[in-house]
Amino acid sequence: MTAASPPEVLRAPLVVEFPFTRSLGRVQSAFLTGLREGVVLGVKTSGGAVMVPPVEYDPVTAEEIRELVEVSDTGTVTTWAWNGQPRPNQPLGTPFAWVLVKLDGADTALLHALDAPGPDAVRTGMRVRIRWAADRAGAITDIACFEPYEGPEVGAAAPHDGAFDDAVHGIVARARLDYTYSPGRAQTAYINALSEQKTVGERCPSCHKVYVPPRGACPTCGVATTDQVEVGPAGTVTTYCIVNIKAKNLDIEVPYVYAHIALDGAGLALHGRIGGIPYDQVRMGLRVEPVWTEGGRYPDHYRPTGEPDADYDAYKELI
Repeated sequence: MTAASPPEVLRAPLVVEFPFTRSLGRVQSAFLTGLREGVVLGVKTSGGAVMVPPVEYDPVTAEEIRELVEVSDTGTVTTWAWNGQPRPNQPLGTPFAWVLVKLDGADTALLHALDAPGPDAVRTGMRVRIRWAADRAGAITDIACFEPYEGPEVGAAAPHDGAFDDAVHGIVARARLDYTYSPGRAQTAYINALSEQKTVGERCPSCHKVYVPPRGACPTCGVATTDQVEVGPAGTVTTYCIVNIKAKNLDIEVPYVYAHIALDGAGLALHGRIGGIPYDQVRMGLRVEPVWTEGGRYPDHYRPTGEPDADYDAYKELI
């Protein structure tokens, strides 16, 4: 007798990326424009503390802070951690230390990278200075990194009016997370069933709800779920949103509708795109069914079945 092969462990590289544009108030505008000009600005609270990076509201009193001051580009390391394997887009491509640096004239510390040959060259209390980037545009990356510095501490912060020519008034913040996802037993079974154009959930042995996609355990009762149940294929739109902004790498014309859909027999709504109907005719209670593309491993979208709308009481607990 031949031993059974272990089940395939599914893995997939995933990227979560969300670049967004934010406007800057007077304080943050002055801080980032100052970095472009090689000047480090902070704010002074009513209690006399100088905060770098600057904030717009006092973390103790919540009052607005507007008094700008200039501090030195030299400072002291207050704590640190060694990064032996830098990731893409980090400040340095070679191993470096993450450091909190209290710049001379400041009372709080700034987080950035320290270029050092190894962890033995870094210590709390060491003196450092800013290494400015060659090309500066008004961003925290205008500070290329910190580097060791042997000079003494310099004077206190000096008042600054925050006025610069061609000030920076907005930035694009790019958040990105790269990771490898492995779905586990329950979701692997769900994914494999989708490749056969079936939707399979798991029933809780205690409350008897059927979770789709399954999670391997009931989030309400906390017990394992192993009883597989095929649901759908049709379902009911419980709620929805109209998407008016085109997503990167998604070839769908806007506007379109993304909805929560309670498949028949499921105790949890999943989400999917609604097609085959004008976006302004989608509604709660609309009965829909999946549309599969040739060779697709999951429904491309859901379309109306032509059935009468579901009664609100039939799906209100799934909204």
